Amino acid sequence: MALVRIDGDDLVVAMEGLNKLWAFKSSLTIPLINVRGATADPGIAADPKGIRAPGAHLPGVITAGTFHLDGEKIFWDVRDPSKAVVIELADERYSRMVVQVDDPRATVALVENALR
Repeated sequence: MALVRIDGDDLVVAMEGLNKLWAFKSSLTIPLINVRGATADPGIAADPKGIRAPGAHLPGVITAGTFHLDGEKIFWDVRDPSKAVVIELADERYSRMVVQVDDPRATVALVENALR
């Protein structure tokens, strides 16, 4: 699971527990100016992931790390797809982040309010 927070002009996504190991990241900090939006999307887990490099993917168990799909890098940290949030980015290493959070609606509201 990931903790998403706003720190000044940055969006900070911190991975918890062993997800740091599986995702090969402990946190990501993105300037808010490069965040395009966020949506709760439990169906995204069924989408193609692309090529994993580096990361972990055990279908139905965990998807974590960097995945390359159609020329884009996508960061994943999801065990429970029902709690998946997609954060769209621009001018960043990743084109989007797909992370599991405790409360998807609250996380989407946090990001959207920070962008206003």
